[in-house]
Amino acid sequence: MLIGVPLETAAGETRVAVTPETAKKLKAQGHEVRVQSGAGLAASATDEAYVAAGADITDRAGAFSADLVLKVRSPSADELALMKPGTALVGMLNPFDRDNLAALATAGITSFALEAAPRTTRAQSMDVLSSQANIAGYKAVMIAADKYQRLFPMLMTAAGTIKAARVVVLGVGVAGLQAIATAKRLGAVIEASDVRPAVKEQVESLGAKFIDVSYDTPEEKEAAQGVGGYAKPMPQSWLDRQKVEVAKRVAQADIVITTALIPGRPAPVLVTEDMVRSMKPGSVIVDLAAPAGGNCPLTVPGRTVVQHGVTLVGETNLPALVAADSSSLYARNVLDFLKLVLPKEGGFQVPMDDDIVAACLMTQAGDIKRK
Repeated sequence: MLIGVPLETAAGETRVAVTPETAKKLKAQGHEVRVQSGAGLAASATDEAYVAAGADITDRAGAFSADLVLKVRSPSADELALMKPGTALVGMLNPFDRDNLAALATAGITSFALEAAPRTTRAQSMDVLSSQANIAGYKAVMIAADKYQRLFPMLMTAAGTIKAARVVVLGVGVAGLQAIATAKRLGAVIEASDVRPAVKEQVESLGAKFIDVSYDTPEEKEAAQGVGGYAKPMPQSWLDRQKVEVAKRVAQADIVITTALIPGRPAPVLVTEDMVRSMKPGSVIVDLAAPAGGNCPLTVPGRTVVQHGVTLVGETNLPALVAADSSSLYARNVLDFLKLVLPKEGGFQVPMDDDIVAACLMTQAGDIKRK
């Protein structure tokens, strides 16, 4: 099959959907891979590396005219115009953006959004949300360390002792756990909070302290279990108690990293303006939920601002700041997904009896498949 790999043009996007490593594997499976010139440069993958892997270098039109187009972000309107009806598209297409899905359907594209893959053991190797969140959690701590004008570890010197930084992580999914692990390596003292009680053991295994908030009603306990690995909106009664406990820790924190997201909804507010006011001057908040509005109302998506003496980082694409490794993991996710639609015994297929394929299929033959 002819596979096209375009250069990503979304603002700030540096990742690429196919690396020389995965291009070589696709080539070994008998596919023809065409990579737009410069598509991998921002991710440290040169045109020469792709050629050495067996890929062909082409222009923009050549990449989008392929039978199967592999992308990181959904194509823009002018990119869609370069794709012929019936083209298959695999990428992170934002399943909750109905206007985007409508545009893909109108263009006659058979599209698959990898973010929609079920959170099952079988789908782990193609879980783009986890692979990219892992990197985001790491980078969040590194950005915090850069913005924070003190050291993370405790140091005992001839000039006196420097206290270890106090880090609070709010939301302990993949990104939160990686943030805890990275901050621990840097020598910080860490506390973490999440609506799901099941993560307490994971938090403590990484050397952090879990901020406990009791679940007093059956409704609270049911919501705390989450669905498919994601948190559910919690009852207001529990949120009020959590806010009190979190506010105490935030006031003492030097670094706060927030990661709480609910698919298809605005990010919940975890750090209020009053909490920001209570923080020490020079403290840092890195808000990983900035793309969904932020876990703090003072966060400005895409910008770093100072409010009440606190630095708030609202980067909206942290994985793109670690493009080489982000692309490497994402490209492997894509490669594993392609095994489901590009079986060895035949050409491109859409096996709807496969739960992963069915969940990821967004548009086909002019119709929006996602309900």
